[in-house]
Amino acid sequence: MPASPSTARAINDRLALRLLQQEGPLTAGQLKQLTGLSRPSVADLVERLTAAGLIAMVGESGEQRRGPNAKLYGIVADRAYLAALDVRMEGVSVVVSDLLGRVLAESSVPIGGDTGTGPAVEQAVTLVERVAKEAGADRLHTVGIGAPGLIDPATGELRDSSGLPEWHRRLVATLQERLPEARVHVENETNLAALAEQRDGAARDRDTFVLLWLGHGTGAAVVLDGSLRRGASGGTGEIGFLPVPGTAGLPSATACDGGFHSLAGSAAIAELAGEYGVVAVAAGPEPVAAALVGAAVTEGADGFLDVLADRLAVGVSSVVAILDPGCVVLGGEVGQAGGDELAARVEQRVRRMSPLPTEVRPSALGGGAVLRGALLTARDRAQDELFAPPER
Repeated sequence: MPASPSTARAINDRLALRLLQQEGPLTAGQLKQLTGLSRPSVADLVERLTAAGLIAMVGESGEQRRGPNAKLYGIVADRAYLAALDVRMEGVSVVVSDLLGRVLAESSVPIGGDTGTGPAVEQAVTLVERVAKEAGADRLHTVGIGAPGLIDPATGELRDSSGLPEWHRRLVATLQERLPEARVHVENETNLAALAEQRDGAARDRDTFVLLWLGHGTGAAVVLDGSLRRGASGGTGEIGFLPVPGTAGLPSATACDGGFHSLAGSAAIAELAGEYGVVAVAAGPEPVAAALVGAAVTEGADGFLDVLADRLAVGVSSVVAILDPGCVVLGGEVGQAGGDELAARVEQRVRRMSPLPTEVRPSALGGGAVLRGALLTARDRAQDELFAPPER
């Protein structure tokens, strides 16, 4: 059955908006060429989108060209403002951008482990409000939040977890109260990192891969055939609980001590570095574990790197045996700090442990992938809503 005229117009409008988002300002003639639509159809959609306040004329194409055909149209970037948060055990980072994803302001605040729930939430919310003000954003349309822990697939809410501070869960509700007009969405930090690596980082050429997060804790994100997989309870990728050899015991339902986390978490990496005499001082917000791995690569600390690669290969080969992703990205600050050197050592070991060919790559975005993924997700959600056809 052919699409109705209104449906066809909606499809054409969204196609034009996506092209303007990806290519930047375009003339009506360029839109005609890229969409394959007739000249009258392009003229109609330009008129509709201009009237809706989604696009505007931003200049003319070429110094010698004048007239209607030379007008350049672009998306109205300040039609909506977005915020992205990276919520960690030790603090919060925030960026505010326009509808095109251009960062307008950013900042972060440390939150100590002894800070009470109320003060911690207030610090984080105040940071969001301050950064939005610095960006000139009088109102936030969408707020994307990346946080550790499980996201309930039925409600989209951060589930209670004994390993996370209470202020994490309270923050989401408080942001919604203080920003009643904003759409607030929360997603697992590792999942957001994987989306960012796929769009802008190490997995740009992959529609199937696994991101192994290596930071304060460990986690994994699974992307199969271009889609992020969350699992029945939202727990796909909780690799920290994976029982592995070389630990003092087994993990439990409430603690991942004894699981893969005990081999590859930041505390385990720091302890291993001490055994091999690797020392480093973290610069700024860089985790100590990442600084130690970076120092080991720089100094050629082969013993430390070999043992760390042995440990990581246990987790990677387990994932490979079940999913056969073909590619594993070592993510987070630690994965980025290890670079090609650590990735190559892990790949060599996985090749010996598994018959399934697997490429191991270092993160291109490091810890910044969470914030980038949160911003990309917020932009996608905002554009999906704003670019949607009006209800009739």
